[in-house]
Amino acid sequence: MSTPSDPRLSGLQLAVMRAVWSRGEATVGDVHAALQDDRSLAPTTVATLLKRLEARGLLAHRKEGRQFIYRALVDADDMGRSLVTELARDMYDGKSADMFAHLLDAGEVSAEDLARIRKMIEEHEGA
Repeated sequence: MSTPSDPRLSGLQLAVMRAVWSRGEATVGDVHAALQDDRSLAPTTVATLLKRLEARGLLAHRKEGRQFIYRALVDADDMGRSLVTELARDMYDGKSADMFAHLLDAGEVSAEDLARIRKMIEEHEGA
């Protein structure tokens, strides 16, 4: 899988990508059903979103009968890395410590998360 050249996604686009990532492959109906609880979208809207994500190089499809079956061309972890890197660069002038400080100040980091982060830092320093 590749890294996206432009990782920016709207909340709705990200929800569509998550639906595809979680299934490996998905039809319009699969994605529509996955989004139904949180958003009331017409299947045609979902189809349009999938086509646009495909045009951006994030998805590809194969045809099975009359249905298109979509799969991701970018890995969820790669997309996350790209989004976080862009956020750190654009919002925090490339200073990840400032971004992390914001998360701490906002109360977005649990004690469990902190313990996990400490362990990752120790492993990184030991490498």
